[in-house]
Amino acid sequence: MSYTNWYSMSDKALSETIGAFIKQHRLEQNRTQNEVAENAGISRSTLSLLEKGETVTVPTLIQVLRVLELLHIMDSFKIHEQISPLQLAKLEKEKRLRARSKKESNENPESQW
Repeated sequence: MSYTNWYSMSDKALSETIGAFIKQHRLEQNRTQNEVAENAGISRSTLSLLEKGETVTVPTLIQVLRVLELLHIMDSFKIHEQISPLQLAKLEKEKRLRARSKKESNENPESQW
């Protein structure tokens, strides 16, 4: 597995990487720009701009990913809630360790009847 330092790349280089990813998958699926663009509801020139790393909108990118059946990459954007060690320690401290005996709510056992 190769390591890419995404942080050191310019925005233009990142856009070009995304464009190359789209183009590679389109070609692997043996689909033309016209076909993908039409199915995505965009112009062929917009798809061409995306593949060249030019500026396109996020909805356009999503439409193209959907047509190419690549929406699984959205898994990278899932939010995984994590609990901090301090929160975990607090929850552990509050956790019940023993059962308490129940006190009778009515101290006088005589019937009210």
